[in-house]
Amino acid sequence: MNEQEVASPVPQAATITPEPARTEFPRNALAEWAVIVLVLLFGTTNLVQAFVIPTGSMEDTLLVGDHVLVDKLTYAPAGPVSKYLLPYRDIQRGDIIVFRYPVDPKQIFVKRAIGLPGDRIRIENKQVFRNGVKLEEPYVYHKSDIIEAYRDNFPDQPYLSLNERAMEMIEHNVARGEVVVPENAIFAMGDNRDRSLDSRFWGFVPRENIIGKPLMVYWSYNTTTDRLTDPTISIRHITDLAQHFFTKTRWDRSFRLIHGYHSNN
Repeated sequence: MNEQEVASPVPQAATITPEPARTEFPRNALAEWAVIVLVLLFGTTNLVQAFVIPTGSMEDTLLVGDHVLVDKLTYAPAGPVSKYLLPYRDIQRGDIIVFRYPVDPKQIFVKRAIGLPGDRIRIENKQVFRNGVKLEEPYVYHKSDIIEAYRDNFPDQPYLSLNERAMEMIEHNVARGEVVVPENAIFAMGDNRDRSLDSRFWGFVPRENIIGKPLMVYWSYNTTTDRLTDPTISIRHITDLAQHFFTKTRWDRSFRLIHGYHSNN
């Protein structure tokens, strides 16, 4: 199933204390490998689903043409018994999430969870602040040094027409120059900040829209957005695959695990 993420029209979350960095990675890695084992043993779309990344909004973490397996288990509601047996957990700040686009649920987006319910978010000159603390974001990629009023100083006065959901966020969820994330919602942003259509432009991600989290890149092919999103030229993509499968496959990205980034702030 392809991720039908729309290209950006502009140059493209009760507070939870993160676990100490020295203990978080092994625990998360074990959970990820537990999901992989479950998939290998009981492979089904109820546990995992394949998607292809069609746009560059998550560069350089995820590239156009990355084929990923999405873990649909970790964020699923835990049962009374299964919660002790399976690696369920709630969304954490810094997780990469796959979700149904709130404006059009038929489309699937992938972004990073920046704010959880109760978090206060603002951006100053491209720098994100959460609850008054400047975030350490080594995953962020900027393609432009130009500062745009609303995109890079958020929530500033919008310089373009926003959709209804974004206007509702600006009108009802801004306090003292910060966006406050409501209950059962996530504020999500792309790593390619200057070319990402994200919560700044269409509001919060409802918790029920979240499908899961990318688990691994199982195959990556060097292609373009139009070949993945425009059905009228898909035959060119098939021809390109037949001719250049071995030379355009990014072999170094095969079976690469995808991790979130969980800082201490």
